Amino acid sequence: MRAPRKPSVAVIGAGFGGLGVASVLRRAGFADVTVLERADDVGGVWRDNTYPGAACDVPSSLYSYSFSPNPDWPRRYAGQPDIHAYLRRTVATEGLRVRCGTEVTGATFEDGRWRIETSTGTVTADVLVPAVGQLSRPAIPDIPGTFAGPTFHSARWDHGVDLAGRRIAVIGTGASAVQFVPRIQPRATRVTVFQRSAPYVVPKPDRAYRPWHRHAFERYPLVQQLGRLATWGVGELLTSALTSHRSLARLVDLLFRVHLRRQVPDRALRERLVPDYEIGCKRLLFSNDWYPALTSPNVDVVTEKITELTPTGVRTADGRAHEADVVVYGTGFAATDFLAPMRIRGLEGRELADEWAGGASAYLGLTVPGFPNMFLVYGPNTNLGGNSVIAMLEGQFAYILDVVRRIVPGSGVDVRREAADRFDAEMRERLGRSAWAGCASWYRDDRGRITTNWPGLVREYRRRTARADAADYRLVTTRTPQVEGA
Repeated sequence: MRAPRKPSVAVIGAGFGGLGVASVLRRAGFADVTVLERADDVGGVWRDNTYPGAACDVPSSLYSYSFSPNPDWPRRYAGQPDIHAYLRRTVATEGLRVRCGTEVTGATFEDGRWRIETSTGTVTADVLVPAVGQLSRPAIPDIPGTFAGPTFHSARWDHGVDLAGRRIAVIGTGASAVQFVPRIQPRATRVTVFQRSAPYVVPKPDRAYRPWHRHAFERYPLVQQLGRLATWGVGELLTSALTSHRSLARLVDLLFRVHLRRQVPDRALRERLVPDYEIGCKRLLFSNDWYPALTSPNVDVVTEKITELTPTGVRTADGRAHEADVVVYGTGFAATDFLAPMRIRGLEGRELADEWAGGASAYLGLTVPGFPNMFLVYGPNTNLGGNSVIAMLEGQFAYILDVVRRIVPGSGVDVRREAADRFDAEMRERLGRSAWAGCASWYRDDRGRITTNWPGLVREYRRRTARADAADYRLVTTRTPQVEGA
């Protein structure tokens, strides 16, 4: 009798998480791995975010797969087109099977397999890996009123709208706004930036790579690997500053204040650009041109609360009407709406939405009791305030591979409730005494829980996901295993 066949795997999402886990599984000999992607192309956020100036705020040496280094990055901090091209190249070099234009609407675990409902039909697999991430659904604030002109979110940039000579209202001052405002400001007649809370912005040590850099990276891969390691170490320091070592946080705060004072000579404007929260409550941002753009004569920073949209612009709480021709939202993503709007059903038809009624949680951010053979990538409590999320993702890839190797088709492995509850209690306790505990609502879901961020260093997470503990799981047997050639 031949050996049992290896489990089949369906991955949802073709961004860094989905393509990465599919690559790791394929490299380990799992041939039946299919990536389901709702869009017409791969890339995730790096396909969707095409706004002017879109780039990564993590150096390229670390914001890439360790198993697939790229010696051809044109800059230390790669732009959106180059990152998107890298992910497309990954599909080709890793031989991945991606079904684009296939939106997953729901999935049910029955008879030892996952039955996945998509816009193009039903797919079955032994293992389900949702890898839709935390940054796939743009968040648009609910503001009363209606604006008559063009309106769009930075993640859905409308390149058909000519911004030259226009009055542009920018709502939000997050990571995307810090990048696109300096690019649109020179072309616009006026840019009005509506700021709810100022971000901490520090210098971005970017540079263009010269031919000799790329030659060195290709000829001597260790050079790029050392750069990756150094960047990872700096990221760990930043993370510790945001989570535990407040003395480091004070140093970062000093760097921010020196950067602000050097680039913004006007005291009144500087005062408006100082955050009203402790460093760490929101992601630290890197930019060399954000503050110079805000000091331009055609830019106004408004801190009054927005009360309504009018047909011709934006009205604020002081009664002032700010005229605009275009409204652009730089308001981030619905990061706490994990897997929405997909409907996931586990054992005995249990709904994942019911399991998460009190707030999303998953053991190690990866798996949920009652949902066998399902492993999340970039799930609850795996985001970072500093460092590269790719380093977190690669820990998840290794863990998923370790568990999938133990799965026999026709059965399921289900994380034990007590293991998941212990982990959830740990996350609540540690996050409750972290810098994020005192933050307003930026990291909290509708129930007040912090469900996005990891409370420690990447090093700890990689250690804890290096190998799965069999004692944390129970076996769910539902039908006779299939065998190769049967």
